[in-house]
Amino acid sequence: MIPDLLSDAERLLEACRARGKKIVTAESCTGGLIAASLTEIPGASDVLERGFVTYSNMAKNECLGVPLGLIAAHGAVSEDVARAMADGALAHSHADIAIAVTGITGPGGGSAEKPVGLVWFGCARRGGATISARHVFPGDRAEVRRATVAEALAMLGRLIQPFSM
Repeated sequence: MIPDLLSDAERLLEACRARGKKIVTAESCTGGLIAASLTEIPGASDVLERGFVTYSNMAKNECLGVPLGLIAAHGAVSEDVARAMADGALAHSHADIAIAVTGITGPGGGSAEKPVGLVWFGCARRGGATISARHVFPGDRAEVRRATVAEALAMLGRLIQPFSM
C-alpha cells in the first residue's frame, strides 16, 4: 500500500474512533481497495464495519438494493448509482457513514460521455443527506484506482468532521 494512503487511512480511522463512528464501503471499480487500505492499519476492525465489493450490476442490486432499472436508465457508472450504492450500504450495515465508488478504470470501456478515468462517488451519513462527486482521474488503471482510494478516504474524512466529539 502507498505510504500516503496509509497515512490518510490512519487519520480517518483515528477521527472515526474518536467519534465512535463506523464505516461501510461499497466498491465497484476499486474492487475492495478502499477497505484494504483501512485494514492495513492494525485495529481497523473497531471502525470498518464491513465492505461490499459489487463489481457486477447484479451484485449492486442483490447486495445493496440498487434497482436494476436505475442502472439500466443511467448506467452503472453514474451519479444516481453511486448515491444508491452508498444509501444501500448504510441500509445493509450497522455503519454510520458509507462511501461508494463506481467508475471506468480502463484501459478500455470508456466513451466520449464516460471517459476512462471517470469515477462517481457517493457518500452517505446515517440520518443525513447523501452527497456525490464526479472525478476524471488521469493515468493508467492502477493510477486511477489509487486516486479513487485517496479521494474516497478524503471524502470520508470530510464527512466525519461534522460529527461532534
